[in-house]
Amino acid sequence: MKNSWTPHTAVNERTKRPDYTSLIAAAVLLPVYLVFYLRGQEEMGRSVFFICLIAAVAIRVRWDLRKHVWFWLITVSVLALHIPLLFLLRWPEGWLPAIGTLPIALVDLLIYLGAAALIEKFIVKPTPPVDG
Repeated sequence: MKNSWTPHTAVNERTKRPDYTSLIAAAVLLPVYLVFYLRGQEEMGRSVFFICLIAAVAIRVRWDLRKHVWFWLITVSVLALHIPLLFLLRWPEGWLPAIGTLPIALVDLLIYLGAAALIEKFIVKPTPPVDG
C-alpha cells in the first residue's frame, strides 16, 4: 500500500526525503512582502505574497507539466490577471483573519489547476491502453 500524503509527512516518494517546497517558496517570497511593508502598503504586500505563494503551490502540484511551454504560459497568464485586481480593488484597513482569506486562496488555486487541466485535456494526446 502506498503512503498517503498528509501535511506532517510531506515526503518525496522518489527520494524518500521531506519535501520543503512550500517553505522554500515562502522564504523566497518574503522579500516581496517586505518591499511593500517598507513602502507602507502592508495589506497589498500580504496580498501579493499570498498570490505568488498560491501560484507556487499550483506549479508544485502540476510539476509534471513543467516541460511544456503551454503550462508556463497559462501560469503566467493567470498570474497576470491578478495585477489589475491588486490595483483596482480597495483593500481593507487592518488585519483580515486567515479564515477569511482561505476561501479566496482556494478559489485562486482551483483557477490555476483548472486552467492547466483544461488546456492539458485539449493539447496532450492520450496514451493508448497497453494490451496485455
